[in-house]
Amino acid sequence: MTMIKNQTTRTQLALGPVQYYWSREQIFDFYDQVCDWPVNRVYLGETVCSRRRELTLQDWLEIAEKISCAGKQAVLSTQVLLESRVELRTLDRITAQADFLVEANDMGAVQQMQGRDFIAGPFLNIYNPPTLDVLSAQGACGWVMPLEMDQSGLATMLAHCPDELQTEVFAFGRMPLAFSARCFTARNRNLPKDNCQYVCLEHPDGLLLQTQEEQSFLNINGIQTQSARIYNLIQELPQLQDMGVHWLRLSPQSQHMDEIVRFFSQVLQGEQQPDQALAEMLPFLVAEPCNGYWHAQAGQEMILAHAERAAFF
Repeated sequence: MTMIKNQTTRTQLALGPVQYYWSREQIFDFYDQVCDWPVNRVYLGETVCSRRRELTLQDWLEIAEKISCAGKQAVLSTQVLLESRVELRTLDRITAQADFLVEANDMGAVQQMQGRDFIAGPFLNIYNPPTLDVLSAQGACGWVMPLEMDQSGLATMLAHCPDELQTEVFAFGRMPLAFSARCFTARNRNLPKDNCQYVCLEHPDGLLLQTQEEQSFLNINGIQTQSARIYNLIQELPQLQDMGVHWLRLSPQSQHMDEIVRFFSQVLQGEQQPDQALAEMLPFLVAEPCNGYWHAQAGQEMILAHAERAAFF
């Protein structure tokens, strides 16, 4: 069996960047609430589409300052797919500032952060220990496990992970699976990407895509394609703690996110059993849960902790 390091690591909660296009008022209200939530790290910024201009970078910096004053670590996340000079200038401004830690979501951001601490985001395709070594040498102080990696793959990575590199796992939310130069939400309305009329605002949790048999298949979020189901590793929290994972990322949804954070916090603190938390959490989810990737199964599968719970859903 692969040996795991960092057995005594304290696992903490991180709130991922908002993946959807929310109104300016909704975003400010959301982060006002986050200041009182039991999360220790908060990722901020637009990672999907630069046409989502409800907030400027200065607005995000002000929110980051508020988050920091609330005793949490604020991290500025860079955009995943860069296509224009405007997006490059925004990247320059994010990587040039020194007040907040940066999550690099493409290798251009990594290059600009060389010599300074940064978090290697989940879109850098980190699948083997040598890649971790390269990123650590370039300044990475943390990395986020690729979403489709299973528990055995993570165990191998942890066994060879540099001691100074913290590990983060995406533990809740619709999984961002792919990015495209095309905007699928605009295409759904027969609109060109450059004149999308900001229709993503009408879908605060994305636009569900179904098969001809009316089975949920994918979720459309502008240029981003997501899983239809909600990736949920709350049953696996004790295992993740034992493995020495430093951070668990919870990706925001538009409703009841405070309840989701509460359930994860209670399980981490030993105040509630994972199975019970999963059962009580279901009414607060915007879609059915899944955890297949963690168990090396199809991503949309939900593997329950005990076989006799098969009637759970």
